[in-house]
Amino acid sequence: MNRMDKIRSLLVALQPTQLEIDDDSHLHAGHAGVRDGGGHYRLKIASAQFIGKPTVARHRMIYSALGDMMKHEIHALNIIASTPDDQ
Repeated sequence: MNRMDKIRSLLVALQPTQLEIDDDSHLHAGHAGVRDGGGHYRLKIASAQFIGKPTVARHRMIYSALGDMMKHEIHALNIIASTPDDQ
């Protein structure tokens, strides 16, 4: 399973109504995080679980769902987290 598939499978826990992931690692070639094996990703996700939660709480939920990937496989993650009504 590649990283993008792994990210998707872990984020299923948030029951997303929208999930878009882009790998921008190629734009950061030579960057320390990429050299060490971590990727750069853009994530757009919508979930009813985000309703009533501020941005920081939404991001923490995503980091929690991704678990150990945030320590080694993901160096940078640009997040847009919304509710289904905000899409």
